[in-house]
Amino acid sequence: MKNLELSKIKKMLQEQGYVDDGAIAMSVFLAMKLEKPLLVEGPAGVGKTEIAKVMANAMQTELIRLQCYEGLDSTHALYEWNYQYQLLHLKMQEGRGGDMKALEETIFSDKFLLKRPILKAILKPEKTVLLLDEIDRADEEFESFLLEVLSDWQVTIPEIGTIEAANKPQIILTGNRTRELSEALRRRCLYLWIDYPTFEKELAIVQSKVPEIDQQLGAQICTFMKELRELKLEKTPGISETIDWAMALTSMHISHLNKQTVEDTLGVILKDWQDMRHTQDSLSELLERTGVSSRIV
Repeated sequence: MKNLELSKIKKMLQEQGYVDDGAIAMSVFLAMKLEKPLLVEGPAGVGKTEIAKVMANAMQTELIRLQCYEGLDSTHALYEWNYQYQLLHLKMQEGRGGDMKALEETIFSDKFLLKRPILKAILKPEKTVLLLDEIDRADEEFESFLLEVLSDWQVTIPEIGTIEAANKPQIILTGNRTRELSEALRRRCLYLWIDYPTFEKELAIVQSKVPEIDQQLGAQICTFMKELRELKLEKTPGISETIDWAMALTSMHISHLNKQTVEDTLGVILKDWQDMRHTQDSLSELLERTGVSSRIV
């Protein structure tokens, strides 16, 4: 039964266009089977976020995404009271008398609650996928806030009380290791590391995402990207840049690389001017290792 279910996960990823190396399917399978959060780390652009998208599509459920950033707090992640609406309601009730306690209970009710991503996922009657993207960009205080959700599948709102998940969301956390995450957070999650792909895997991804690409061009692009990542760059390009480049060149009906084409389209794969200059200085050598003539044609 276990192998059958695992094979379904592999097929699910395949049908959604995700090229799996085995470890990814196993991690997704275990996260769903054990109903545990999955922490996915790796360099930028290697497909971490895509796992949550694929999972949501395959489960035919909603993907609820929270983009993390420095200074993120519970009002943006969990809930916020609609103070303007509450004030308007109080103004409308002025002069009508009534029980103040009942009025207070009214304004601190679901009607005046602005649900942010985490609370939305907790309250959904059906199982959802909750993506906490780039969790390492948030502060340590936010990590501590998350522990209740990751451990007990519940959140606490002081004015209302504790709310338990109607249906446990499948939580995916991604990180680029811009800072070290706490041990308490890591212990509550299964773990998956995704590195830059091998040539064979990247070529399979390109052919899956850009099926109309010329076979020679696809191989040259993936070889060039493999060599490019060996350089000491500020922002090493990931798979997403490879796919963008493949789509761009294919849209121009280009069937092979040459120096001029690479120079003209470097802005698709590199997003830092120092990286651009470094690559241009090394371009002839890179092309030679790629098996492409550095002669401008």
